[in-house]
Amino acid sequence: MNDKKWDLVALASIPLIMTLGNSMLIPILPQIERELKVSAFKVSMLITVYAVVAILLIPLAGYLSDRFGRKAVIIPSLVIAAVGGAVAGVAAWMLNGNIAYWTILGGRLLQGIGAAGAFPIVIPLVGDMFNDENEVSKSLGIIETSNTFGKVISPILGAALAVWLWYAPFMAIPILCVLSLVLVIFLVKTPRKKKSLPPL
Repeated sequence: MNDKKWDLVALASIPLIMTLGNSMLIPILPQIERELKVSAFKVSMLITVYAVVAILLIPLAGYLSDRFGRKAVIIPSLVIAAVGGAVAGVAAWMLNGNIAYWTILGGRLLQGIGAAGAFPIVIPLVGDMFNDENEVSKSLGIIETSNTFGKVISPILGAALAVWLWYAPFMAIPILCVLSLVLVIFLVKTPRKKKSLPPL
């Protein structure tokens, strides 16, 4: 596993960042409601739309990754998540009221699309990278630990950023996505597909 440790570091950044991208907003929902002057239901949709779109598109992302390769799906997905985060961040910063809300919601929808093709594809990619079941199990443990760590720190990080600027958690998401994207591009080596032997 040592020769693939940097691959795992890059892959572990994906569940961490995808978790932060959603859970970091939860502690500041009341503040978002006040700043945008919208209802609690509308604010809750900023979380819901991300999760629902991601869940619905996971099967499609899985199919595309089987057909075109894991990294070929993960990289565009991280780009889409970063663009969605940037749209939401700029809207929160520059716009007001309903216009800001609907633009942020659109950005969150894009983030959900990106999330569907990022974290869920990490798991089969780990299976592709290792032949030994013990190594697969250890690697999946690292991935899940990263996901859990994201859940633990996201409320703290989201609240801390919002103390500085209420929309700072939105602005942090594209930065984190780009960081993960760079790690995946340069550190993750796509496993070669095993060639099937010709029939005798």
